[in-house]
Amino acid sequence: MLIGEHIYKLGKKGRVALPKSFRDELGKKVIVTRGYEGCLIVVSPSQWKELLKEAATGPFVSESVRDTSRFLLGGAAEIELDDQGRFVIPPSLRSYAQLGDEVCFLGLGRWVEIWDKERWNDRRNYLAEEAGSIAEKLAEVEV
Repeated sequence: MLIGEHIYKLGKKGRVALPKSFRDELGKKVIVTRGYEGCLIVVSPSQWKELLKEAATGPFVSESVRDTSRFLLGGAAEIELDDQGRFVIPPSLRSYAQLGDEVCFLGLGRWVEIWDKERWNDRRNYLAEEAGSIAEKLAEVEV
């Protein structure tokens, strides 16, 4: 299962290693794309297909479907990890996520997020402060 928080240094050219526990789960080929709240998402090719079924299906005439497709698919990159699990995060994705010298890999069960370390610290603090109200909103959502 994709869980946990891992901090890594980002090389000058955007190279970083995917944590081994995540590599074991995701495999040697991954998809990296824009995520919500300013992070990046990393998934396996099979998880990518499932994500697209959930997020970007619907009638072509729907602006929301087209915009979601643009957001997720337009920024996506197919990445092959080297033998040490390293890969280069494309410049457009590094810019989108405002990645600095250190990044946080965050395992969230079905996907991994990549955050700039400082931005993740800010988001984590927000989540800690708002956990109760977030839980209340989630309780209102019908499953």
